[in-house]
Amino acid sequence: MKIFGMIGWSGSGKTTLMKLLIPELIKRGFTVSSMKHTHHNFDIDKPGKDSYEHRMAGASQVLITGRQRWALLSENFNDPEPTIDQLLSRMDPVDIVLIEGFKTCSHPKMEVFRSTLGKRLLAKDDPTIVSIASDAPVANTKVPVIDLNNLLKISDFIIEYCDLIKSKVNGPT
Repeated sequence: MKIFGMIGWSGSGKTTLMKLLIPELIKRGFTVSSMKHTHHNFDIDKPGKDSYEHRMAGASQVLITGRQRWALLSENFNDPEPTIDQLLSRMDPVDIVLIEGFKTCSHPKMEVFRSTLGKRLLAKDDPTIVSIASDAPVANTKVPVIDLNNLLKISDFIIEYCDLIKSKVNGPT
């Protein structure tokens, strides 16, 4: 599977861009999955639900299933957070996994940059950032800068960078 990341400061528009990119890549014939990293503690389960009660009772994993979807909840307990490779190995094969976050990992990334936030550009210090999607011109950078509002050019860049055209001919890798 090819992987490509979106990173940037909070409020830069990473999730908005992901929500646009996923259907655009699907429309172009690619299978797409996503992975989102958060630094905040989160829970997709709710107190009072049976699956929540199973977890609170100490189950290491709880699989919730129904006609529409299924989810596997795994507790880390005192183990370290799984690595990106460990998580990817649990995903079904697709043409590309778009990753939001995981900014310290070594996969190729696009920085989503909003000049109005007043934050520093991450690409200047991170060699894994291979392009920038920005709402304004960016000076003194060694990577391509694409207009944040030009979804087609951003999609084209990802497809070309990840060599997805060749991969699509051969099926998911």
